[in-house]
Amino acid sequence: MKRPTMADIARRAGVSKVAVSYALNDQPGVSETTRASIKSIADELGWRPNSAARALNGGRAQAVGLIVRRPARTLGVEPFFMEFISGVESVLSERSYALMLQMAATLDSEIEVCRRWWGERRVDGVFLIDLQADDVRPSEIEALGLPAVAVGPPEVSGPLPAIWSDDGESVHEIVRYLAVLGHRRIARVAGPPELAHTRIRDAALREACREAGIAPATVVHTDYTGDAGARATRALLIAQDRPTAIVFDNDIMAVAALSVAQELNLTIPADLSIVAWDESPLTQVVRPMLSAVTRDIAAYGASSAEALLALIEGEEVTDIREGYARFVPRGSTCPPPDRRPV
Repeated sequence: MKRPTMADIARRAGVSKVAVSYALNDQPGVSETTRASIKSIADELGWRPNSAARALNGGRAQAVGLIVRRPARTLGVEPFFMEFISGVESVLSERSYALMLQMAATLDSEIEVCRRWWGERRVDGVFLIDLQADDVRPSEIEALGLPAVAVGPPEVSGPLPAIWSDDGESVHEIVRYLAVLGHRRIARVAGPPELAHTRIRDAALREACREAGIAPATVVHTDYTGDAGARATRALLIAQDRPTAIVFDNDIMAVAALSVAQELNLTIPADLSIVAWDESPLTQVVRPMLSAVTRDIAAYGASSAEALLALIEGEEVTDIREGYARFVPRGSTCPPPDRRPV
């Protein structure tokens, strides 16, 4: 079906296109009776304003952008993104805003997409995710004048307001729990080392092990995929001094570890304790249910969207610290074999 235009409305109403423009944009130049008639016809025809044309005329695009610099398949299998986006959408939909989602292969290409979006007035603001140490995006985006919220620690958000949670505190809680159970050999299968939150977790893990009086944990960095998590788990478990507990930086890798344990005839949690980062439906449908850190990711997305829309409206927005992800013990953790009664 052909999209209705202002010319269609003008023909139906028997007026000029200029009169239709005045009426639909609530500008003077037509009578209130004519304005009401034109708006009624527009509703009947299902006419909606062209956001691109409106943006070119200095109006709002009524859209915000999110660029993901990870493999496209990650979005389909990692619950974090879907829950985060659902929270963002819960706020945007109430304000008649759209979310533009795009994949980017490199940091430079992500910045170029932002330049294009802003230059063409396709978006009114953007979310920056997966912040890196020495990330150049905050300063580049700020120089464009493009409103943006950094979803990550304020240490790397530069001039942009940050929304974040204290991953370090979550790590300390996990290690304290495992140490009390008696675990002395802990490993972690982590995300990419260049990510700021990965480095925060790395540092917190070293400090937490020192405070607990146990040996420094072995850390293997991966790309967050199930395949990489499985390979890292296998390498850890066939080592001569294998860990008695492994912490995974996402749920996909933790679930993949269950298959590796079965492959090596190990029982969870009797032979190996497993902890997943961010509880999800995946961590709860497997057996045993996985011990995990949990937070309201949808609320995290909603807070991010509220902050970005406030920036777009010209309000001052400061850093927002969300509650940290809290550890929830389930069926995948117990004392190590040498600490259980015979």
